[in-house]
Amino acid sequence: MNIDDHTLATERLLSAPPERVWLALADPLQLARWWGPAGFANEFERCDFREGGDWHFTMVGPDGQRYWNESRFAELAPGRRAVIRHVNAPPFTLTLTLSPEAGGTRLGWAQRFDTAKLARALAGVCGPANEQNLDRLAAVLAVPA
Repeated sequence: MNIDDHTLATERLLSAPPERVWLALADPLQLARWWGPAGFANEFERCDFREGGDWHFTMVGPDGQRYWNESRFAELAPGRRAVIRHVNAPPFTLTLTLSPEAGGTRLGWAQRFDTAKLARALAGVCGPANEQNLDRLAAVLAVPA
């Protein structure tokens, strides 16, 4: 689902309350377990989970390829909303919204690229990768914190 020509968006009903979903984002140990596409691992150098805090990490692909990431936690509203600015290429802003719903939490995931051209170029990779990210999050949430 796309919101506009700059944004790749999806949503998922997760079977955990918003507080538990938030913990999976706020706790670096849990975040490292689910962030990224299937088969990827994470090495966090810095995860300063506060507004304005930096998040520096390397995603390691199944083939051993390493992908450096530099992000900033631009906005954090505990249990409701997180805005993460991906600073290095490709630049984008990821907005996560958490809404309580019967049976759990509705998580909105909107990845807004700086240009429509960039969004189009990355849609084929990022769209499926975002779904895999949410699959991994659901698996982490299935295990007690």
